[in-house]
Amino acid sequence: MGMILGLTGGTGAFCVWWSFWAGLGRPRRECRWSVRMQDDIVLAGLKNATPFRLIGAGMGIGVLAGLLSMGLTRAPMIGLVLGALASRAPFALVYSRARRRRALMREAWPEAVDNLVSAIRAGLSLPEAIGQLGERGPEQVRLAFAAFAEDFRASGRFDDCLGALKNRLADPVADRIIESLRVTRDVGGSDLGRVLRTLAAFLREDARTRGELEARQSWTVNGARLAVVAPWAVLLLLASRPETAAAYGSPMGMTVLVGGAACTVIAYRLMTRVGRLPVEERVLR
Repeated sequence: MGMILGLTGGTGAFCVWWSFWAGLGRPRRECRWSVRMQDDIVLAGLKNATPFRLIGAGMGIGVLAGLLSMGLTRAPMIGLVLGALASRAPFALVYSRARRRRALMREAWPEAVDNLVSAIRAGLSLPEAIGQLGERGPEQVRLAFAAFAEDFRASGRFDDCLGALKNRLADPVADRIIESLRVTRDVGGSDLGRVLRTLAAFLREDARTRGELEARQSWTVNGARLAVVAPWAVLLLLASRPETAAAYGSPMGMTVLVGGAACTVIAYRLMTRVGRLPVEERVLR
């Protein structure tokens, strides 16, 4: 009986020890937040930025804003709360620019697909049809397709150039188009033109519907943003008076500040989540 217990305990200890080392040879899965953030950075046009650099920039802005607030109000707690809120500025900038670029690309893709279909029907090869979008395609995607043409002229590797194009565009619609072209290049087929025309019709309908919804909800979103910023701007003005700064320096005042900051963050997150339109995921990375 003692031998069985010893073997069982030793096996359990070995399994615990092995669990710390068994996954070392496997490829690490990237953080989902980091992947999404990197796509937003690409869409925002920030070439040298990374998610971790954004975190560093947010921390620096938060510290600077906190120190300035403390210097103006002489209230450390107010500076701490305002610095924490200001640390979100780099992420808000990236999200805003990415959302605006995504909307512009959504309107540009039907025209780009039409140009691609016309080039294929005119007898151009797939690399030439894709590369000509760098000159004749919509303005929003010309740079990416021009870079594809340069890469293909330099290397002649169609698959590698398509992969680089996907990374530059970071868009689910582009992923579908590129994978359709890749499959056609590899196995052939005569249905590419019909597939692309059907996709263009779907994209136009989706852009029309989404544009109407965004126009209707824009005043609600802008009102919510104003409601988030206005109380803290008023607090910063009021805290320039010594008696106000002293009041918020007390334990009760600190409780009010922390509670107000928590309510602000929670309410804004709930508003954005409830009013968020569905965004297509990149399943063909």
